[in-house]
Amino acid sequence: MSVALACRTFGISEGCYRREGKFSDENALIRDWLLRLTQEHKTWGFGLCFLYLRNVAGFVWNHKRVLRICRELELNLRIKPKRRLVREAPETLAVPARMNETWSMDFMSDQLEDGRTFRTLNVIDDFNREGLGIEVDFSLPAARVARTLDRIIAWRGRPMNIRVELPALRHRFKRPLATDPNTSVRCCRTGLEDAALRCAIFSPEIRSRTPT
Repeated sequence: MSVALACRTFGISEGCYRREGKFSDENALIRDWLLRLTQEHKTWGFGLCFLYLRNVAGFVWNHKRVLRICRELELNLRIKPKRRLVREAPETLAVPARMNETWSMDFMSDQLEDGRTFRTLNVIDDFNREGLGIEVDFSLPAARVARTLDRIIAWRGRPMNIRVELPALRHRFKRPLATDPNTSVRCCRTGLEDAALRCAIFSPEIRSRTPT
């Protein structure tokens, strides 16, 4: 089969079939530059090499051409896979068997109509979900939290453990504080917000007692 018949059969022109590359010398020059740059700069990939050739060396080669030669030379940097963090499985939340065995303590915050933010300190007994104290103020420093706990302990008794997410409060008790997820105290947030915090929007009597 002649070349003309084969080109007509496959739908290509004879000029395209007989065309020879004219950039073999430039391709060799590009290979030389890429090998030289990657040997001098071990951490350079295609992007930095191409920027150097274009902006520093002054070559006007097309980036696709340089990328093709870079891939032929297998100079692409290996992308390091992300290291997966091994997370420990959380411990199951212990259920207390009697009162004053485990308390839970957590903070909540909300905003008044005038834009001021206030916080609440909630303390409950995990045995029967009894609310032991709710301290409300615009600021609750550590000394205020300690006084609140001392006041509750005075009439309730000292707990064996306190679930809390604040390590700075551990020195207040001789026994170590449990750092389990504070789910016991968080379950009462919805009821507290509906019954105490949001009622100020609908009750004129409570709104009138809000300090300005």
